[in-house]
Amino acid sequence: MEQGMEVDCQAEESMVSAFDEESVELGDVKDMRLEAEAVVNDVLFAVSEMHVSQSLNSASDMAYINVETREGNRYCLELTEAGLRVVGYAFDQVDENLMTQYHETVYSLLDTLSPGYREAFGNALLQRLERLKQNGQ
Repeated sequence: MEQGMEVDCQAEESMVSAFDEESVELGDVKDMRLEAEAVVNDVLFAVSEMHVSQSLNSASDMAYINVETREGNRYCLELTEAGLRVVGYAFDQVDENLMTQYHETVYSLLDTLSPGYREAFGNALLQRLERLKQNGQ
């Protein structure tokens, strides 16, 4: 009888460890909705407007971000594990026929779309360096 209990115990342990492994794997997957919010907060200072789309369906593996550059151009961006890419040229617009390049970072994407972003980013960097220099003296 003790042997049978031992087997049950081992079976339970293997179920628990399998569950733990699965949880860890799921925990490693980025939630793109949260990632999208972080992207917006990171570069909002350098664009005219930027927000996560409320009307397009986001999921844990994909989110849409609307951005208006300082030049007044509007884009709908798709965020996935592959990166960011333009999927439309208006807010909340997805053109399935649009085959645009993925960018690893929002900085790279905006750098190609907006000279105003590049300038704002550069100015912010200079201001930070100036503050560091002042605090260091």
